[in-house]
Amino acid sequence: MDKRGMMVEIDMSKRALSALFGATMLLAGAAGAQEPVKGGTLNLVVTADIRSLDASRTDSITETVLNHIYEPLVSFRNDMIIGPVLADSWSVSDDGVKYSFHIRSGAVFHNGDKVLASDVKWFWERRMATAGTEAPWLCIGNFNGTRGLKILSVEAADEDTVVYTIEAPNTQFLTRLADPVCNTWVASPKNVGPDGKWIEGSAIGSGPFKLKEWKKEQYISLERFAGYMPLKQKRDGYTGDRTAYVDEVRFAIIPDKTAAETALFAGQIDVVSTIQASRMEDLKSKGAVIQSAPGLSLSAILLQTTDPLLSDVRIRQAMAHAMDLKQITQVKTAGMTEYNPSGVPQASAFFDASFQDWPAYDPEAAKKLLKEAGYKGQVIKIQANQRYIGMYENAVLAQAMLTAVGMNVEIETLDWGAQLDNFLSGKFQMQAFGYGSRPDPVVIYGMFTGSKKTSANYQWDDPKAQELFLKAVATTDFEQRKAIFKEMHALMKEQVPMIGLYYNPVIEAVSPKVVNYESWALDKPRAWGVWKRQ
Repeated sequence: MDKRGMMVEIDMSKRALSALFGATMLLAGAAGAQEPVKGGTLNLVVTADIRSLDASRTDSITETVLNHIYEPLVSFRNDMIIGPVLADSWSVSDDGVKYSFHIRSGAVFHNGDKVLASDVKWFWERRMATAGTEAPWLCIGNFNGTRGLKILSVEAADEDTVVYTIEAPNTQFLTRLADPVCNTWVASPKNVGPDGKWIEGSAIGSGPFKLKEWKKEQYISLERFAGYMPLKQKRDGYTGDRTAYVDEVRFAIIPDKTAAETALFAGQIDVVSTIQASRMEDLKSKGAVIQSAPGLSLSAILLQTTDPLLSDVRIRQAMAHAMDLKQITQVKTAGMTEYNPSGVPQASAFFDASFQDWPAYDPEAAKKLLKEAGYKGQVIKIQANQRYIGMYENAVLAQAMLTAVGMNVEIETLDWGAQLDNFLSGKFQMQAFGYGSRPDPVVIYGMFTGSKKTSANYQWDDPKAQELFLKAVATTDFEQRKAIFKEMHALMKEQVPMIGLYYNPVIEAVSPKVVNYESWALDKPRAWGVWKRQ
């Protein structure tokens, strides 16, 4: 398969990306020439505490920590293609509805019990049974037919083989199963007591680390699991070899980014994630190693197509011509990535330069369209917040560029909760917004393509777009899917239901004592495969 997710097909971009990620690749190359060293503690930063040990309450931080303790059957490689984790292989029936997963040889839980196919079945059914309870699994709708994919059964064919049967062929099955947001990993039945409730403080998984101590609001400490038997494939994203070398990984809870950076320079922290591009030079000057990777989190300006004014496509097209995406991206990411208005991120194997095609920056064309549409200077409000400062800064840049072509744009600053409520209910004209990381273009397009009558937060309510989206869901061939994505992007360019700006690059500051640490598109720290200079 063509794995071009780390580059675009023009020489300028190849040179740019080579420079962007050169430091990371040099570090990886240097590490490859060294023998791993066991021992020590790797100290990582999280901005808040985890919410649970069973993912009954979860968020991005909880997902990051628990994916060191537990393992899914499959997950994502660096290029967002599905690879093996707990399952070392799988096969699909000729009719496309039965997936047989073969559990990795030697896989055991932290208590020494062998991981059985029946354990996979047990935990899956436990998750699905939470529908209608006070704490339902957030991804039930991905698998019960609500969002198109329906799993009819999960059965243990033998000790090492678990079989998922789906209602109809669906290209999203493996993607949904791999999604770290859904925590589709496997846990030991011995985490649950006779009363059917999860035992307080229990976290028996099969991952490379096991729970050592959770000191709430301070840190979560994991220790290397000596009984872990890795896959033979090399580490690749969340897949392949997950061998742990450090004795302990400690997730220190430090909400303030400045405090985290100070701890890095004091030698108390080894990796600080989600660094702002504007901080890179200062961090490098103080001795930190800056690592980066193309990201999957889309920053965008949302346009309410049901608004009396913005329902006129000429107004939206004028906005597209008025906004210099290249300049915005350069300013906001310090040149760490290129603009991308599509649902196909640079990190995806599906990406090529055609997904950057968009109405050209042309203020005169914008003014002409506004005149044709009869725009009379009506006020247009763009909602933003200062909790996520990048959203606010994008609103400021958008306001300046739209004002320059004669539009009367005001920024309405809300707290994040209020802005999110307005997003979900569709109560806005414009918003500076950011979508969370999603690894597959179908999932990304699915976040904003659909009927507003079904869900008011859909941005792109167009029958043709929905038809193409469903066609992409049902298509398995790589090149055919890519062609559908190109059709969707061309239609999006014409209709401008939103203005995608860029995918936020993943930027991390790493201690020079850390060896073989890799940044990657999902922006989730991984402690396996990493060691420290003694």
